[in-house]
Amino acid sequence: MRFLTLLFLYLPIISTGLYAQTAADYSLAQNWAALPQQIPPDLKSKIADTSLHAIADVFYVYPTLNTAKSDFRWNVPLEDASQRGKVLETALPFQGSAFAEAGRFYCPFYRSAHLRSYYVDDPKGKEALALAYADVRAAFLYYLAHYNQGRPIILAGHSQGSTHCGLLLQEFFDGQPLQQQLIVAYLPGVGIFPDQLSHIPLLTSPTQTGGYVTWNTFKKRIDRSAYNKWYKGRAVVNPVSWTLEPLVPKETHKGFLYVDNQVYAAQFQTHLIDGAIWIDRPKGKFFLMSLTMRNYHIGDINLFWQDIRENARLRVQSFNEK
Repeated sequence: MRFLTLLFLYLPIISTGLYAQTAADYSLAQNWAALPQQIPPDLKSKIADTSLHAIADVFYVYPTLNTAKSDFRWNVPLEDASQRGKVLETALPFQGSAFAEAGRFYCPFYRSAHLRSYYVDDPKGKEALALAYADVRAAFLYYLAHYNQGRPIILAGHSQGSTHCGLLLQEFFDGQPLQQQLIVAYLPGVGIFPDQLSHIPLLTSPTQTGGYVTWNTFKKRIDRSAYNKWYKGRAVVNPVSWTLEPLVPKETHKGFLYVDNQVYAAQFQTHLIDGAIWIDRPKGKFFLMSLTMRNYHIGDINLFWQDIRENARLRVQSFNEK
């Protein structure tokens, strides 16, 4: 899966009436995959320390999970049991869990757009993405009105989730009063031009707050067609050092969350290039898996799971000390 630039299409932000008419109802707990009082077991099992939950909030948006060519729907209904299972059993434990110790955790179910929405020349693709954002936007507005209470915020997403979090940044934070509450936005899996956000910077040190971080992960043998089309010239940081260092040694890598639910540290060097990163081929049990993958987009978060987990906690502490 590879996606377009963050603000890849014009979404009619000014048409808030349309959003109000089409969005899901987030006063219903059933439309949330996770709330602080409603943490799924597979996510709860990865939360060992809740000390920062008194300080900050995390608003997480999961990636595209409806990718099958045989699925002809443009959006997945909220009540779709298969999609809910993927969110609860895959996205939350292997992605959302990287952020879940950093604050009270919120994740809405939303009618995510099918993967084809990013690629096909069909207005229904843009409509599908707009509908997905309408849900995310409604969930965020409900969160602000009923849950936030002025607390600092981490936005976190991946792929389509990063697209929607980027649009939240543009609409609600960039040059707005809410920017004062922004700890950091983690936006891996999309291409973001450095000038797309007017007042929110790319963060280039591990303790900085008030901006965003982003990266896209390739093999050493880079998928040139995807890289040249979507990522070259875009913003990027190294998700191990959280700087613009061109090479971070594998000894610095804090941990890859694998499908066996074990965390493996010091697995690869991380190389930063123009607009993306690439890593050495993982060794051992990961070797055969890596051979089948064209790039490592699907692992943008769990490849650096422990690095993200520790960094999210660090940035909350840094924000709180200001």
